[in-house]
Amino acid sequence: MKNLNRVHLNGLRAAEAVLRLGSLAAAADELGVTIGAVSQHIIRCEEQLGRALFDRRGRGLQPTAFGRQVAGLLSEGFGRLEEAVALSRRHSDTLLTISVAPVFASKWLVPRLARFSSLHPELRIRLDASIALVNLDASDVDLAIRVGEGGWPDVKAEPVLAQEIFPVCAPALADKLREPRDIMRVPIVRDANSTISWDVWLSPLGLSEKDLREGDSFTDASLALDAAIGGQGVMLAWPTLAHDALSAGLLVRPFRQLARTRFSYFLVTSNNRAEPRKVKAFKAWLREEIAATAQNYRS
Repeated sequence: MKNLNRVHLNGLRAAEAVLRLGSLAAAADELGVTIGAVSQHIIRCEEQLGRALFDRRGRGLQPTAFGRQVAGLLSEGFGRLEEAVALSRRHSDTLLTISVAPVFASKWLVPRLARFSSLHPELRIRLDASIALVNLDASDVDLAIRVGEGGWPDVKAEPVLAQEIFPVCAPALADKLREPRDIMRVPIVRDANSTISWDVWLSPLGLSEKDLREGDSFTDASLALDAAIGGQGVMLAWPTLAHDALSAGLLVRPFRQLARTRFSYFLVTSNNRAEPRKVKAFKAWLREEIAATAQNYRS
């Protein structure tokens, strides 16, 4: 394909359109440019080829013998390029790429994806497990799910669930917890990377985090949850983290009090791209699933 390096593809595209359609005006209309632009592209193309594609001695442009010879080849070539682009588009329409935090993915989203797939069997999901807010205009990510305060620049962020927290523990440990103050007498399992203080839950009850006992600490919320399931202590959890373990009876909520944090879950999409059908379908499904989870832990 070294010969293609000698000729600008825009010129070949303009020449192909004129050869196929028979006029500068028709080619300009198809390509979405001016007649003058088509003419300039063709002139430059002929200079790069070193041969004339059109005879300009009569009215309009008439293809030369060389022009007639290459017309079919150019149409065939651009037709194959069109097929390649269409194939890429079909792939894009059926593949939904979602950027999501690993903990949210493993503890809540992934166990529910089969339900989405049953509703939309034509779509395939690719999860990008990351806590970074990706550049949605410069990547193949269609949608991100993030926890934060919002206000991220240059994106559309729609809140779907306020983050509320509550203690959880193994059923055996719950027998020791009759009132919130009893938490001070049992080990605390901590998520070392959490930005949420125990005081968010304790302070409204007249208690303080400084009086909590020390316990094991983990740099991953999933591991901390597993430790709580194993009976190592009480953990401060939230619905999308603990919902399934609570439903399975692996964990219990010893107290019904909830505390609202400053964070929420957001659906994050590009501000500069129209939302395709696949994104709208996933967002609608996710809102229903989130609402069901919220209803369960509030009931």
